[in-house]
Amino acid sequence: MTEAFIFDHVRTPRGRGKPNGSLHEITSIELATQTLRAIRDRNKLDTSVVDDVVLGCVTPIGEQGADIARVAVLNADYAQCVPGKQLNRFCASGLEAVNTAAAQVMSGQSAMCIGGGVEALSRVAMGSDGGAWSTDPAVAHKTRFIPQGISADLMATLYGISREDVDRFALESQRRAAQAWENGWFGRSVVPVLDQVGMTVLDRDEHMRPTTTMEELAGLKPSFEKPGEEFGFNAIALQRYPEVERINHVHHAGNSSGIVDGAAAVLVGTRETGKALGLKPRARIVGFASTGTEPTIMLTGPAPSAEKALKRCGMKVSDIDLFEVNEAFAAVVIRFMQVLGVDPARVNVNGGAIALGHPLGATGAMILGTALDELERRGKSTALITLCVGAGMGTATIIERV
Repeated sequence: MTEAFIFDHVRTPRGRGKPNGSLHEITSIELATQTLRAIRDRNKLDTSVVDDVVLGCVTPIGEQGADIARVAVLNADYAQCVPGKQLNRFCASGLEAVNTAAAQVMSGQSAMCIGGGVEALSRVAMGSDGGAWSTDPAVAHKTRFIPQGISADLMATLYGISREDVDRFALESQRRAAQAWENGWFGRSVVPVLDQVGMTVLDRDEHMRPTTTMEELAGLKPSFEKPGEEFGFNAIALQRYPEVERINHVHHAGNSSGIVDGAAAVLVGTRETGKALGLKPRARIVGFASTGTEPTIMLTGPAPSAEKALKRCGMKVSDIDLFEVNEAFAAVVIRFMQVLGVDPARVNVNGGAIALGHPLGATGAMILGTALDELERRGKSTALITLCVGAGMGTATIIERV
């Protein structure tokens, strides 16, 4: 099997996913376009050698609809021969796009691909594409659908994760993210977003709240207690998990992922093709895996997908230097560390989506890049990147620095 190498990666800064966010006036297609141009220009890439561009997008409707990857390829002035495809594995879409690009390389069917993702949540609202899972009563009943926030609270209750635990985790995410920006650790990979006349609109993640305190977090009301009680979702969760007497609602805006806009791109190919183009590989994609999990609690996928990927690659948890686990909710990462017995000092060392934000379709590619940059900075070897996924799934990828 051909080995797949990462030659470079870029991401935009994350803009607040609201009308007053800095990237609100920048369309999804423009975010994707600018990352594709950046990966091309940084590497003096002859785009005619790119066999495919794969982009994750979780809400592919309206201006994000159709096949945003191919249209972004054309808009970025890539060679006309470069195709593009959009995929959706909910929150893991960006990582799944990189995995798909790598799989094409590893199978010998592609020599150079780009994987990544895009989401402009300030312009295209999360969940606005509908879907039978939540909107068809028969399907929702069969799968015992509940909103993710209530799933996160159910997870916290089931596994003994307290309000103080999730708030303390959130505070540390803010501290680590602020430290990373202050020390320039994101600088190599974040490319500024420009407006139509070439002026910088945003060059730094703007969702962070580095001055947050435990007292401030403790004062926030749980976000999902009212919908859980008033709309019957708590009852549905307790039907599926009768061992739980009542749900302890612990998550709120301060310990859950931020809604933001952003895009990312990762250049993946064979060693031989990279050499012909004058590119030096930065990491090897060792392997990856996705798995299904129980859909009501929904968010337990990171641990089993990581275990599946490790087994597939003949590796153990102790073989991994750094872990990036998407901070959809604080309890997700805490539970991952409980199951795998991972030292928190090796997990999300530069903060995560609680501090930085979660641009759904792009996040997986972003945190893979964060892991690679940090491996290089620390002189470490291996990283595992994983995300929980809606409807009960998980996706994980293992990389090794070259």
